[in-house]
Amino acid sequence: MDWVNAIVQGILLGGLYALFAAGLSLIFGVMRLVNIAHGDFIVLAAFLGLTITSTLGLSPLVALALVVPVMAAIGYVLQRGILNRTLGEDILPPLMVTFGLSVIIQNGLLEIYSADPQKMSAGSLETASLSLPGDLNVGVLPILMFVVAVAVIAGLQWIFYRSSLGRAFRAVSDNQDIAQLMGLNKAHVFGMAMALSLAVVGIAGVFLGIRTSFDPSIGPGRLIFGFEAVIIGGLGNLWGTLVGGIILGVSQNIGAQINPGWQLLAGHLAFLFVLAVRPRGLFPRID
Repeated sequence: MDWVNAIVQGILLGGLYALFAAGLSLIFGVMRLVNIAHGDFIVLAAFLGLTITSTLGLSPLVALALVVPVMAAIGYVLQRGILNRTLGEDILPPLMVTFGLSVIIQNGLLEIYSADPQKMSAGSLETASLSLPGDLNVGVLPILMFVVAVAVIAGLQWIFYRSSLGRAFRAVSDNQDIAQLMGLNKAHVFGMAMALSLAVVGIAGVFLGIRTSFDPSIGPGRLIFGFEAVIIGGLGNLWGTLVGGIILGVSQNIGAQINPGWQLLAGHLAFLFVLAVRPRGLFPRID
């Protein structure tokens, strides 16, 4: 039953990794942009949630109603003001700019909040659990994170394929010049894509802050988990991102079951195995 428990917990952990990765997958699918600062934006959202909960005395889940729109606004302004100027045939400028943003965010958070680990309190939600057959106990919080991850990805999938905004996303992704001739403002469309991406980051950051302690330096680690989930699932495939997160979470938990020191290594090995067998991921988007 220990192995079954490790797999179940890994599947639920995959929901959090899918939230880390969904925004990356979205903006890559729309504008082929790799955001090196993505992990630091997750940490920024966690600190924003911490500030709101401590200042206003709100539950972290209630604070999501403030964190998500603030992060979305940051994403839109960032894309319109800075990142749109770097997009083009050369992939190096956006990589360098987002790397610079990563450094700025880390040092800004370090200056404001110090290097001390922080954590948000969700009260009884953190310890509540459900008893399953076979003496399995599953935390309510991991279940909630997984359900939210599925709902978020389903929502993004609906937006991408069933809404007018999604049609605009697909149009500029296929051919920016023709989309412009058809009357689409690609700068605005890209801004909306980044706003959606960072809105999801806001959700991921708050759940990260509830689940574990965090500090300004952990962004690159969250970025790696997000990248691995995206690449395992297939670049630009949102449901594949969920599968990638689950594979990563299960691999880490099985590794930890074998030896606690192998947790992260097992996840990286699973990523390398998938990359070697399916270089485009398990479910690559077909253009």
